[in-house]
This record gives sequence, structure tokens and C-alpha cells, in this order.
Amino acid sequence: MQDSSSPTAPCNDRPIGFFSKLLIESWWRELPQGAAARWASLFFSLHVLTLLISIAVSQAFLAAATLAYLIHLIHTRPVARASRPLWRELPAPTRGKDGRPAGARGETLALRAISFPPLRLPLLLYCLATVNSVLWAEHPEAGGFALRKLVLFLILLLGVSLVVSARHLGALFRGLFLVAGLAGLVGVAQFVIQYHRVLRLHYNRVYFYMTLTRIHGFMGHWMNFGGQQMLLFSALLAFLLLSQGVIPSAARSLALLRGGPRRNDQDEIPRCARNDCVQGGKAKALYWLVLALVAASLVLSFTRGVWLGCLGATVYILSRWKPRMLWAIPVLLVVVELAAPSLIRRRVSLAFHPREDPALAIRLEMWGVGLGMVRVHPWVGVGPGNIPLVYTKYLSRGKIPIYGYHDHLHNNFLQLAAERGLPCLIAWFWFMLALGWHILKIRRRLSSQRWVADAALAAWVAFLVEGFFEFNFGASPVLMVFLFVMSTPFAAENLEGRAQESGSTLLGDGLPSPDVRADHRPG
Repeated sequence: MQDSSSPTAPCNDRPIGFFSKLLIESWWRELPQGAAARWASLFFSLHVLTLLISIAVSQAFLAAATLAYLIHLIHTRPVARASRPLWRELPAPTRGKDGRPAGARGETLALRAISFPPLRLPLLLYCLATVNSVLWAEHPEAGGFALRKLVLFLILLLGVSLVVSARHLGALFRGLFLVAGLAGLVGVAQFVIQYHRVLRLHYNRVYFYMTLTRIHGFMGHWMNFGGQQMLLFSALLAFLLLSQGVIPSAARSLALLRGGPRRNDQDEIPRCARNDCVQGGKAKALYWLVLALVAASLVLSFTRGVWLGCLGATVYILSRWKPRMLWAIPVLLVVVELAAPSLIRRRVSLAFHPREDPALAIRLEMWGVGLGMVRVHPWVGVGPGNIPLVYTKYLSRGKIPIYGYHDHLHNNFLQLAAERGLPCLIAWFWFMLALGWHILKIRRRLSSQRWVADAALAAWVAFLVEGFFEFNFGASPVLMVFLFVMSTPFAAENLEGRAQESGSTLLGDGLPSPDVRADHRPG
């Protein structure tokens, strides 16, 4: 009979509850020690993991995280450390019983100061210009939604402040990747169901009906779905090609924290939960499968702006991974064009004949209207939410608008200039350039977490490229994912810098170095 303690023992030889207890205990130890800070970090994690599932639920978790973090700030009265990494000004921390750096009240070092990315001035000017535009609008009551949406920029603050370890950051990314894969699977299923229904009812107008309403995953609209999947496609591709491939096991991490020897730290862990099951080729294959599902859902969404955004992100990632592989992109595009189904080929070909494509024809009309709005109202625009109310005033005399959606202008640059004025556009552009520039500088300083900066830069490129054809900065579901991904390089720099400053260098999975663990082994 096989010994249950042998390396080849099956998983059911150990109670499932044992591993569950280890897993929960391990992840609970990752959260901050203070009650309010711990709940804030937990709620923020749930906010991130529900971004692709439900906007209402995700925003509820964001509100709860903000409230808990506010209570933490009132309780601890930390010092603001904006614009500079907090660890560069804090004294060497004391250590708790578990060997982790801790504050005087038990909170982790990350939560002893307010740390905001160095983007305050352009972001402040953007917010002020938005408020000013609402005040000068013909219909100021229509701008309430735009004002409420400014609260979403708190994600930048919470992302830097409430991600408390490298393992926490990695878990949020991997959770998002898996949810994106699930959303992609749902989207593919939606496509199959819709295609068979359209083929049965409208066999001679398949393209028209397949592009009239499209797959949307868990979201209410295909543009939100496509924008979210585009950002996570960019991040996941960076993870697969540019990370070191270490996917830490929670149970292994707990064993190391308890001071067990490195080679025997998993002797009491069921084999299916051991580290070699999640770090090896099986995990890599799982994430490649997730990438394939996300990519398939993006193709089947028929959203060309998203396709271009993914292309831009892929070019960036390949240039970081193997620049010599860039030549393969045009070859791959030609192969795809020749081998793709007729629906995809027609979608691509119509991009070169905008007058024959209603989606492009209405964009050309909107962009002309937007330029007219900028000429008449260069300083404050027509006001947030006012574009559909005054749209016909800026058409040529006697012209009837093309039937379609006119609530925004399907272009970040024109939308902000026409809706909120050129000063707001300049502030936004400053914010976006500063965001990319600071992430690029952080990339040079990161070591084991450099792929996080590359993922953010790839998503930044994709977001900007798609923004030429869609007002994605105004879509809350897409903006929330974008802001979280943009906050992660600042969080990664915080974590690496704090570990170096405190003298307890973290391993790739966010664990204290061996010398720290040795000081806290049981006697």
C-alpha cells in the first residue's frame, strides 16, 4: 500500500479542510494587521476581482474599501507622502511576531503613510476643468454623472496603498486573468448562440445582424467588454512573455513563513496543492489557454479599435521580449487576413471604405461636429453630458444626422476638447503622458516585478490607440480596469523599495529573505 506521506500520494489521502485552512491562514496573514486597514485591503481586492463581472458590485466594494481606508486614516493619522515612494522617508520598521515589518499599531508599513502616484497636478487640473465646464454648460444638470465619475481616480490611491505584498499583487493579477478567461468563454458561447440564431432567421444578412449586436461577456455593452478584455490581454501577454514564471503557492509561502526548511516545506501539503503543481508547465499552459480565450473573444467582438489597441500592445511587448520577432507581426496579419472567416475579412475590408460602413460613417460625422464645438467653445466646451442635447446645432444647415448613438464622439481627444474645452484636454494629455513616463522610469528600477511595469505600459499603449476610435476614458468599466493596471507599477515599486529599505529583501513570491525567517523559527 502506498504511504500517504510519499511524494506520489494522491490528493484525497489528506483532508481537504487541512489545505483550505492553510490557504485561508496564509492569505489572511498577507493582509494588514489593523482591522480597518485589513478590511480596506480585502474590499479593494474584491473590487478588483469583480471588475469584469458586475459594475454595481465592483463599485460597491470600491466604496467599502474607500470608507474602511478613510477610517484607518482617521485612526492612525498617517503622514502624506505623495509624489515620492513612502519608504524613502520612513525610518527602519520594527517587526511583529511573524517577522513582518509592522507599525506602532500593528499595521503594515505600506499603510503608515498616504502614498499617491506623482500625478496630482495634472489630475487636479483635469478635475477642476471638468467642474468648470459643468458650471458653464447650457444644461449643467447633465454633467452630474461626469462629476461622480471623478471619484474613480481613488483607484490610483487605493491600488498603491492597499496592495501589501508582492504575492498579493500577483494574486490580483492572476485572479483578473482567470476572470477574463471566464468572460471570454462566455463571450464565445454568446457568439455561437447568436450566429446560429442569425443564420436560421436572416441567412442572407448574417454580417449585418452579427455586428448590429455583439458579444458582451458579463458587461452590458460590447465596447465595455472589448475594452476590458483588451487591457487584460495586454497584461496577460506581458505576464507570459516577460515575467520570470514564478507562480507562488500560498501553502508553500505559509510553510516558509513558519520557518520550515526550503526543500521540505511542503511535506505536509497535499500533492495537488504543492508548489511544483502551480509553478511548472501546467500553470503556464493554463494561462496560455486563458490568453487564447481572451483573444478569441476579442476577435469575435468585431471591435476594430480594440483590435488595433491589442496590436499596439503586442508590438510593445515583442519589442521588450524578442525585438527580432517584430517581423512576424505583418506576416501573421497577412496570414490571418487570408485564412480568416468571411465575416472577419469583411469587417477588416470595410475599414478602408468608411462611407460604406455605418459605424465609420457616423464617426466621421461626429468628428466634424466635435471640431465645430471646439471652434465655438474652445475654453469650456459644451459641457459634460451636453453633446447629445446640442448635437444637431453643429451640423450643416439642413443636414439630418446619421441614425445611431450620438452621446459621445468616439474619440478621447475630440470628446474632451468639445465637451470640456481645450484646457481640460491639455490637462488630460499631461496626465496620460506623465503616467506613461513615470511607469517607464519605474520599469528601470524594478527587478523581479519588472513585468508589472511592462504590462501597464502595454495596456497604456492599447488604451491610447483604441482611444482614437472610442471614448474609453469615459466608460467606467474600462476606466476602472485601466486605473488599477496603471496603479500596479507604483505598488510594485513601493513593495520592492520597502523591502530593500527595511533590510528584509522579499523573494519573488513576496516572502521574507532566509535570514529573516531564521530569526523567527520556533525554538
